[in-house]
Amino acid sequence: MSIAVTEEQQELSSAVRGFVARYAPVSGTREAFDALAVGERPAHWPALVAQGLHAVHLPEEHGGQGGGLAELAVVLEEAGRGLLPGPFGPTVLTSAVVSRASAGATRTALLDALAAGATAALVPPGDGLTAVASDGGWTLTGRSGPVLGLLAADVLVVGAVAGDRTVWLRVDPSDSGGGAADRLRRVAEEGVDLTRDIGRLDLDGVAVPADAELDGVDADAVRYLITALRAAEVAGVMAWCVRSTVEYAMVREQFGRPIGSFQAVKHKAARLFVAAELAAAAAWDAVRSLDADVDQQRLAVGGAAVVALGRAVDAACEAVTLFGGIGYTWEHDVHLYWRRAMSLAAVSGPTGSWLVQLGEAALDSRRSSSVVVAGVETEFRARVGAIIDAALTHPEDTVPEARRHSADSPVYRTGPRRTHLADAGLIAPHWPAPWGLDATPVQQLVIAEEFARRGITPPSIVIGDWAMPTILAHGTPEQAERFARPTLRGEIVWCQLFSEPGAGSDLAGLSTKAVKVDGGWRLDGQKVWNSGAHQADWGICLARTDPDAPKHKGISYFLVDMSSPGVDVRPLRQATGAAEFNEVFLNGVFVPDDCLVGAPGEGWRLTITTLGNERTAISATMGSVDEDPIRDVIAKNLYGGARSDAVRALGQVHAYGSAVAALNIRETLRRLAGQQPGAGASVAKVASAQLHRDAAELTFALIGPEAAVRGGAVDVARRELGTPAQLIGGGTVEIQLNVIAERVLRLPRG
Repeated sequence: MSIAVTEEQQELSSAVRGFVARYAPVSGTREAFDALAVGERPAHWPALVAQGLHAVHLPEEHGGQGGGLAELAVVLEEAGRGLLPGPFGPTVLTSAVVSRASAGATRTALLDALAAGATAALVPPGDGLTAVASDGGWTLTGRSGPVLGLLAADVLVVGAVAGDRTVWLRVDPSDSGGGAADRLRRVAEEGVDLTRDIGRLDLDGVAVPADAELDGVDADAVRYLITALRAAEVAGVMAWCVRSTVEYAMVREQFGRPIGSFQAVKHKAARLFVAAELAAAAAWDAVRSLDADVDQQRLAVGGAAVVALGRAVDAACEAVTLFGGIGYTWEHDVHLYWRRAMSLAAVSGPTGSWLVQLGEAALDSRRSSSVVVAGVETEFRARVGAIIDAALTHPEDTVPEARRHSADSPVYRTGPRRTHLADAGLIAPHWPAPWGLDATPVQQLVIAEEFARRGITPPSIVIGDWAMPTILAHGTPEQAERFARPTLRGEIVWCQLFSEPGAGSDLAGLSTKAVKVDGGWRLDGQKVWNSGAHQADWGICLARTDPDAPKHKGISYFLVDMSSPGVDVRPLRQATGAAEFNEVFLNGVFVPDDCLVGAPGEGWRLTITTLGNERTAISATMGSVDEDPIRDVIAKNLYGGARSDAVRALGQVHAYGSAVAALNIRETLRRLAGQQPGAGASVAKVASAQLHRDAAELTFALIGPEAAVRGGAVDVARRELGTPAQLIGGGTVEIQLNVIAERVLRLPRG
């Protein structure tokens, strides 16, 4: 998946990819290393300017293409994927900053020049550049840090500290000011990235006129802007690493087989793919945040700095190891991409600093998931808001007495509020009428936002979100009428009777038998790892009705009344000490004919529907519930070490939680645009499991000696002990990695 979402963006992505392949292949770049290092303009620059790729984001009145930063991000991603050499990246980052300055003569002149093909570099103030007001302008002094594209730049935009603010000034590098040739010097450095020049700017009393200042440019806004766009470029680098290693793994043979058929290689490739997908999602989210308020920018850009720029170097190194020894040779291209990732990550600042800043920002605010769809759903939003407000006039829901002995979760609450929301279609709005609203993905997001606006968490039907879509799609009208509304109202709670002691992830290997009897079926067998079966009223159950049929055939899909004679639910006490899971023994359980869904033998097809309906979380806020314990640790001063360690941990969890959320939102927009679902669900499962594990480990490590005690303000041991449930439930991470490797990346089966 690329950053491009809309059809127009995808066409732009394809055009840039074609341009880079035609005009700037890596083989040609290798021949130009020495020239690029001293800032010579690459041969493809006139063609690039003629095609307008450098100006997709610039206003039409200045000769640009009239697009926005989203389109520039698409171009930069492809520039990273193709390792486009020369000053393109530094130039468009500079022009993006200029385009967001206040109107004025300096902005106009700069945009005109940049749209016409001038190259540029942005020189941030760092710790070394100062500006002192003088007659008619400013005097600049100091030495910059490393600046990409400095030597190739026709024009510089220099940020310098002037008292308590930063001024941004246009500086002509060919004019040293005051007639002294050595007052402005560009000092070349040997760059890690061999495809771009890098240098430092020395300024010794350089005079700049007052009318060279760009107005309305905020230093933080500049930092967020260039970091978001660099994240887009590095996402392209990571995408190349995925594609190239997968292609290699398909053809490179060892022991008479493609190495891509070895599980170790599959898992490495799949994890690299997950990292690249999260990077693209985080970069996309960072770019879209640039038009939001500064708090949203801090959160989104900080996340991209961690998930994309902070992960890219390691991802490229992983690509080297997938290639093996050949990837570590000078002749192989992978080290050039590795170098690009290193360079972009380095100039964007230390990941540790971003983590602290992101953690502090996450303490103050939450990242909003709002997707702006102009002129859409205004009336729908108002209608939804009115329904929720009316529901809130009812008394608060409660957990029924029959369930209170082992659960006080909001999942089990019922009452007039929930009934009001259920009957209005807001609990499962994606379901068809009359039980849902046939809500589009954007409408679902609107509903989530309206709940969040009122501080309300909508009721969940948990396993019912798997069971009911299958019943609605394949069951009879009578079954739908019997089960849908009570499920939505919380009057029926479901469990899933799929896994067996001998058939966990391999559901087709189940052995529970269903034998036809008068008026129904008799079920015998054992199920295991059944979440909440001790609380459930009904279960969806797979049983083999034809023992002579092939493995995936002869399986049928039943609805089992958990109060039926012969149903024996035995809690499985977990390592945590709790018993949320169960094993269920079915001993001659009678299931009437009207509780068979579909026809006998269609169970496997129906199971695919069930597993495919694991609902994508569409939330009004981004991040993860895994953040909350760390927030508590910080708020209650429970950390055993430095506060910065706790804040850094929160930053990491928030970054990856937001990336997963951004991935889900992008999937929503893809479906809205009429595209087929992508790999987002599989990626999100793996990433969420890893996030949960990392968050539990980070939280445990923060507490110190108090973590050896159960209970307390934050029971970190319970979270750590509960981690396997997240890693195993719904298919182990390893199974999900195999799914990604074989079904998404098309690596051969072992």
